[in-house]
Amino acid sequence: MAFRDINPQAPVHFLVIPRKIIPTLSDASETDTELLGHLLQVAKNIAKTENLSNGYRVVINNGRDAAQSVYHLHIHILGGRQLDWPPG
Repeated sequence: MAFRDINPQAPVHFLVIPRKIIPTLSDASETDTELLGHLLQVAKNIAKTENLSNGYRVVINNGRDAAQSVYHLHIHILGGRQLDWPPG
């Protein structure tokens, strides 16, 4: 699944989420390898649809110290402007 973030941090900010419940990236198993790759392919395709040809950021927050607030693995795709580095 993919949809726009309800609290966007960039002009384009969407989430890519698997239907399978995986609480954190650290909880993914070897059997999830194909699924994880598929999530990145979906992210790439949506970024293309959103015209993010100048670039975009792919973020996975993993655990409390990374500010993960929803414990269902999801990928943030951010773009549409120059993003700062380091991020936090």
